[in-house]
Amino acid sequence: MAGEAVRLLVRFGRQYAAVVRLATLAPIVVIALLRAAPENLGVIAVAVGIAAVWTCCCAWGLLRTSAGRLLLAADVGVLLVVCLISFRAIVADENTGWLRLLVTFACVTWQWHTAPVAGAAAALLIDGGMTALVATAGADPSVLRAQVWLLVVAMLSRLAWTLVARAAARADRMAAEGEQARREAAVAEAVRAEERELANALHDTAATTLLMVGTGQVPADAPWLPRQATRDLDRLRSGDAPRPGRVDLVDLLRTGVDVTHVTVDLHVPERLPLPFDVATAISDAATEAINNVRRHAGTDRATIRLDGDERALRLEIADDGAGFAVDDVPATRRGLRESVHGRMRRIGGTATVSSGVGAGTVIRLDWGRDDA
Repeated sequence: MAGEAVRLLVRFGRQYAAVVRLATLAPIVVIALLRAAPENLGVIAVAVGIAAVWTCCCAWGLLRTSAGRLLLAADVGVLLVVCLISFRAIVADENTGWLRLLVTFACVTWQWHTAPVAGAAAALLIDGGMTALVATAGADPSVLRAQVWLLVVAMLSRLAWTLVARAAARADRMAAEGEQARREAAVAEAVRAEERELANALHDTAATTLLMVGTGQVPADAPWLPRQATRDLDRLRSGDAPRPGRVDLVDLLRTGVDVTHVTVDLHVPERLPLPFDVATAISDAATEAINNVRRHAGTDRATIRLDGDERALRLEIADDGAGFAVDDVPATRRGLRESVHGRMRRIGGTATVSSGVGAGTVIRLDWGRDDA
């Protein structure tokens, strides 16, 4: 299947052929009539009239249709008729130049909108017909030699057009390869994003619960632990569930807070519907921030404040706990790096962490639509 560059080149070939044929028509007509002897003017006028009318019709056909073999055959036939009508008169007047120009421009432009075999056959046929008429009319040998150049010019035109067509085909191949590479990169990025989100979900749920039990932060017989484990498994299994277009961020925040076992003061509006991916990313990032309060801050209280609307918002998670030196957090720790910063970055938002040893922690999540 031809690519966009080849299709544009084919269309350009037809259009440019029509323009060249029309642009050269007026000078050819003037040369033919001015150089005709009075006794041959009528014959020349008829031949030129046929050539002019047909050239206009042929140009219209090139601009309006796909310029198939039928149009090419008609073009060759009409030009042969013009040659047959006028040749004895123009040989007698030594006025063959206009007819050679008419046929030469036709042969040159045929190479821009026909297949190579068809274009070559048309050039050979019109050149052979003219040569036969020249020989029959007893024209000067220089006129016969000029017929050879007609084929040379047609061949050079085909060669130039072939080089341009190959360049267009090469451009299409490069564009197709680039598009294929972009698609493969998009698929790979989607796979990586899915893997990252699965790793984040695992880190935020089952891995965290098991770590707290394993390190003794939570006793193995805590009454809420079975329910927490069940919720963790449900969260991991929910990845393949159908996703709604929009969800309420406030509902997600309340649900996330309920499972953190931290007392959270919520300062949020009644509802804030957002696109599913945006709302879940912000809610999951906030839940992970609350989990970090429980694990590291040495306090069981936090505050969540949500301000904004569907176009732009800011969510703050604050605690009065032990705090930490932000610059000292190892790069290998994925809690803040992926579960908070990474999630916000993937939806076009930002996360800012402000903390200090003994000064508590504030995490700000900012998001806004591109057209906000």
